[in-house]
Amino acid sequence: MDLDLTKAEEKAMKILWSIKKGLIRDVVKEYDEPKPAYTTVATIINILEKKGFVERKPIANSFEYYPLIQKEEYTTGFMKSFVRNYFSNSFKSMVSEFSNKDELSTMEMEELIEHFKNKIKDKKNK
Repeated sequence: MDLDLTKAEEKAMKILWSIKKGLIRDVVKEYDEPKPAYTTVATIINILEKKGFVERKPIANSFEYYPLIQKEEYTTGFMKSFVRNYFSNSFKSMVSEFSNKDELSTMEMEELIEHFKNKIKDKKNK
């Protein structure tokens, strides 16, 4: 499955992840002002359904939509794609880029070091 979403599709998915399931009007209600038109959100949700991100089930004379892909699965796929496309598939290059540009504070770098030390320890114990 292609995990590339437009900003508009990603926003709709974030809303569906937070409300778990809902009608188009439920999704529209969760947008910040100015809210997009009902038809705009319906189009986005239909695109997400075609892409395999959401499914629908009939409810009275409407449809209830719910996510087929979990937020964690999307986030992992998005990050892998991002690293592959912008950092030659190297997480090390990505972290180096941000640390070299002073994007990471000393505290964040120390937390990353501790995180990786714990992951190394866990892998060695398996």
